[in-house]
Amino acid sequence: MSKKDPLSQAIELFQKAYEYQMNGELDLAIEHYKRSIETYPMAEAYTFLGWTYSFQGKLQDAITECKKAIEVDPDFGNPYNDIGAYLIELGKLDEAIPWLEEAIRAKRYEPRHYPHYNLGRVYYIKGMMKKALEEYQKALEAYPDYTLAKEAVDKIKVSLN
Repeated sequence: MSKKDPLSQAIELFQKAYEYQMNGELDLAIEHYKRSIETYPMAEAYTFLGWTYSFQGKLQDAITECKKAIEVDPDFGNPYNDIGAYLIELGKLDEAIPWLEEAIRAKRYEPRHYPHYNLGRVYYIKGMMKKALEEYQKALEAYPDYTLAKEAVDKIKVSLN
């Protein structure tokens, strides 16, 4: 039997970690994400390790892992958005904004509606309804079926009338 290359091994460990995470087995997920990173550091593994820490309420640890992801791949948008979301949860709204804006600009990022939605959340909390509405609408432009953004737009429109 031939030995797999480190990247293939890391991907297998990452996939197993994700399964554990989705099944609520967070300690096993963390262990496997760390093993994946030790085998071959990938931005995705750092980001998902951070996401797992966030499930445990360890938001500072989550932010630390996302910053490591950015060091590995600065073009990967997910960790920027995640840092912004964690900062929102910590009540650090102004600190969240540049991270979310960076997520929007990231070259490699598929769910582009998330940072717009999160920026909308920031502006909504800050009472900046027009800017919040603009960001929620941008989220819907990126992903028209995004229910949370639809509900947020409706909520703002009702409050403005």
